[in-house]
Amino acid sequence: MEMLDLVLQTSSSVSLWGALVVLFIVYLVSSSSFSSQKDRKGPPGPRPLPLLGNLLQLDLKRPHDTLLKLSKTYGSVFTIYMGPQKVVVLAGYKTVKEALVTNADQFGERESVRILLDTNRGHGIFTANGDSWKEMRRFAFTNLRDFGMGKKACEDKITEECEQLIEVFRTFKGEAFDTTNPMNYAVSNIICSMVYGSRFEYDDPQFKSLVDRMTRNTKLMGSPSIQLYNMFPWICKWTFNRREIHKSFAFNRKQNSELFGQLKETLNPQKCRGFVDAFLVRKQNMEESGNTNSHFHDENLMITVMNLFAAGTDTTSTTLRWGLLLMAKYPKIQNQVQEELSRTIGSRQVQVEDRKNLPFADAVIHETQRLASILPMVAHRTSQDVTFQGHFIEKGTKVVPLLSSVLHDESEWEEPHSFHPAHFLDKDGKFIKRDAFMPFSAGRRVCVGESLARMELFIFFVSLLQHFRFTPPSGVSEDELDLTPGVGFTSARAHMLCAVSCV
Repeated sequence: MEMLDLVLQTSSSVSLWGALVVLFIVYLVSSSSFSSQKDRKGPPGPRPLPLLGNLLQLDLKRPHDTLLKLSKTYGSVFTIYMGPQKVVVLAGYKTVKEALVTNADQFGERESVRILLDTNRGHGIFTANGDSWKEMRRFAFTNLRDFGMGKKACEDKITEECEQLIEVFRTFKGEAFDTTNPMNYAVSNIICSMVYGSRFEYDDPQFKSLVDRMTRNTKLMGSPSIQLYNMFPWICKWTFNRREIHKSFAFNRKQNSELFGQLKETLNPQKCRGFVDAFLVRKQNMEESGNTNSHFHDENLMITVMNLFAAGTDTTSTTLRWGLLLMAKYPKIQNQVQEELSRTIGSRQVQVEDRKNLPFADAVIHETQRLASILPMVAHRTSQDVTFQGHFIEKGTKVVPLLSSVLHDESEWEEPHSFHPAHFLDKDGKFIKRDAFMPFSAGRRVCVGESLARMELFIFFVSLLQHFRFTPPSGVSEDELDLTPGVGFTSARAHMLCAVSCV
């Protein structure tokens, strides 16, 4: 069976590359020059092949690593061709900040890859632009804040969810288990309570399927076959991963439609339970006023909710799981965190206001975000012609700020490739902010849920460290714990850990 799988995979690979070679030959016959040569004032970069661009130089499992290496040769602003598409890459803290913050208007649009265009269709928050994006972002930010984001009500929800998660961890009785699902369900329940107005039980089949499919899609989005589809949609549209994403997305749409229907039936405009209620009320008001050009329509509701659901689950859950893995990997640092917790707050429930009295724990959380670099790169697009650091970049050019290059910038961090919580501590052990700390991106497209994520990371991480000591599975040493990022849109990676009760 394994041999058959190998043959099928090999055949698929040979067919794909064979087709690409044929297209390459056709292109060479039909064109005497590569279109990229028309603009000689743009940023430098490796010479592309016709049609294939710089595909053969890319590690499709971790393209951001390839781009970071290329920046060492071509500088902090360079051009690469992902297939036939021209991409300008920005590397390093100063360059990324100058683009996203200082020149926010020029670099503030979002460029969407083909697979996200297929699913989001230009709606929602993540991949939208223009007036629709502005309206949805403003509405989402305002209403998430109204439903608790950054407030005491949200803190209470996170605390209650922590209690549920701790009980799940206890059921494993110190034996090794995969933290992925319970962590995903706990974190997802926070955004669900704000979006739908209620949390779900971890064994709820509808909830589990929504979260599990979202997690699977996030992994598939960064797979090599989907990246090839994004570059060559006309030839790679039949890949299995693309079909799975579309099928999964359709299931999630169906489940969300059912949830929306249930909420609509019990809607009380005077007492909104969550984001969906608030959106439905606004949509109803727009329709009653005769506004036919409103951005408050069913498709924007669907995509915005799915954007919030995915963004509010995966990145925070992945960061927390990295944090627990690093504690098991570096037991001395785990000791320091737990000693600080014991000394400062004892066994009582941690609160957000305790952050200022827990500088080491806070530094560990920030260092986890920095080292793990959960979202290594997100595509932008220039809204106009711009001359940037002496390079001309045309309007509509895809621009990729490498957030991983900021978080690992050797000119900004003393030990950029090591787990070093002292990056966020002064000589007296007090917490310090670092300008090059950009895990949530920056500028106009900074993460809308940053304040929520920060609160979740602190309360979940500290609460878990109060109750458990995290260790490798039996027979595995700390040195054997693998910190290699997983393949996917984010750097999520499944791993087994033991949570030994210490209370």
